[in-house]
Amino acid sequence: MEAPASRVEPVTASRVEPVAAEPNGIAAFDFELPPDRIAHHPARPRDSARLLHVTASGQTDRSVLDLPGLLRPGDLLVANDTRVIPAQLTARRGLARIGITLDQPTAGGAWHALARNARRVHEGDVLTFDGADDLTATVLRRDDDGGVILRFNRQDEAFAQALKRAGALALPPYIPRPGGPLASDADDYQTVFARHDGAVAAPTAGLHFTPNLLAALEQAGIGRVTITLHVGAGTFLPVRGDDVAAHRMHAERGTITSDVADAINAAKRAGGRIVAVGTTSLRLLESAVRPDGMVGSFTGETSLFILPGYRFQVVDRLITNFHLPRSTLFMLVCAFAGTARMRAAYAHAIEAGYRFYSYGDACLLERDV
Repeated sequence: MEAPASRVEPVTASRVEPVAAEPNGIAAFDFELPPDRIAHHPARPRDSARLLHVTASGQTDRSVLDLPGLLRPGDLLVANDTRVIPAQLTARRGLARIGITLDQPTAGGAWHALARNARRVHEGDVLTFDGADDLTATVLRRDDDGGVILRFNRQDEAFAQALKRAGALALPPYIPRPGGPLASDADDYQTVFARHDGAVAAPTAGLHFTPNLLAALEQAGIGRVTITLHVGAGTFLPVRGDDVAAHRMHAERGTITSDVADAINAAKRAGGRIVAVGTTSLRLLESAVRPDGMVGSFTGETSLFILPGYRFQVVDRLITNFHLPRSTLFMLVCAFAGTARMRAAYAHAIEAGYRFYSYGDACLLERDV
């Protein structure tokens, strides 16, 4: 009998697997996206967004509300329950003003952050922050690429409360907010699954779900579990150069508990399909694969970069938003459903007026096997 996942030691994954079964030059992942196709606000209600169902035979225009009928009893949704923190800060060193975007906490309790005007910051500097007089950070190190390691004088709940006063959402640059995030963004940019603080960016596929939709899925016999991957600021970094396999993903922290791993494996053994809600859930699941093809409990970091040619072992269906050209996310969906199929689906989506990226519409993708 197979050992349950609870007996498997937690693992960490930091790997790049661009298996070159298809051309991986940047041109294969480029397309013309009219600027007016990028959504600046979400659909209201969230589950009224459009859904493009992409299969081997083509694509069908649907609604997110159709999901219970597009899945089947015994399928298992796996969603990311990270909660977005107000990671955008304004720091000061004397008269110098420095924009800080928190990225990831380090193993030693400090934070890696991206710094605008980083040349004004030096090791040993003590920064203060607008909006929270009691919050300071000491610069432990400055990287050549604009990154800094900061040790804050507040931890745990005291730090979270200081962030609420001093921080703002680090919305993606393609959602224009000249005056800063709107009051509505505080709710719009947080998923119904959000439980654990730590993400800089939202796992945006989860933004389409509502309590009513979750109830309909449950009534249809579709199960649900959550895992945690804290999305870092590196998610916004572009792929540079023509050889996309040379790109390196920033590591992100993730957790899959043994109970959740057991539930995923039980669903697979019973013939249910594993439906990842978002690329973050998919990457973490694929990072936690055991040698026997089942999912193990996981704690640590993953920098898994998925390109066409990657052999998926866990996920059978993927719910995801429409992604930008040349992005690692578009590369991932091409790996999952096939580059030709996804290019055709995106051409249809652009022609049919689908809304792209974080606040946009969604796809339900069937794996190319």
